[in-house]
Amino acid sequence: MTRPTTIRAARDEDLAGIVAIYNHYIATTHFTFDVEPHTTDTRQPWFKQFDGRRHHCFVLEQEATVVGYACAAPLQAKAAYGTSVEVSVYLAPAMTGAGHGHALYAALFAALAPQDLHRAYALIALPNAPSIAFHRRFGFVEVAHLHEVGRKFDRFWDVAWFEKPLA
Repeated sequence: MTRPTTIRAARDEDLAGIVAIYNHYIATTHFTFDVEPHTTDTRQPWFKQFDGRRHHCFVLEQEATVVGYACAAPLQAKAAYGTSVEVSVYLAPAMTGAGHGHALYAALFAALAPQDLHRAYALIALPNAPSIAFHRRFGFVEVAHLHEVGRKFDRFWDVAWFEKPLA
């Protein structure tokens, strides 16, 4: 039996659950280039950027536990990048493959639609065929490939940049 889930805007009390999910990916995958786990304190500045206007963070909640999240953050700090966002989605391992990532992105892009935004970008560490297929289903296309741009787990990894028009 599938337990019901809820998608809603992230709140301060969700940060510990978000950090736990993200730390799993730091420790076990090359999907993020962070190499040290975060605490809620070290992740607080990142979390504060989600203003509910251009920059959003949504959580997937199941039985009062955060089991996934999706966010749209600034692409770069420079003002001219203000109409572009970097998007990402992370799920607790037990939640993958059931359409939850799709539901989170649908909520995120619905919130972005009325904003003065022009492009969304997803940066995907390679190889990662499931993430590429997922983003292509949302209309993303590959626009750049950076070779051996990050080093983690004693090897170099490529990153593909994917872009989606928002306006």
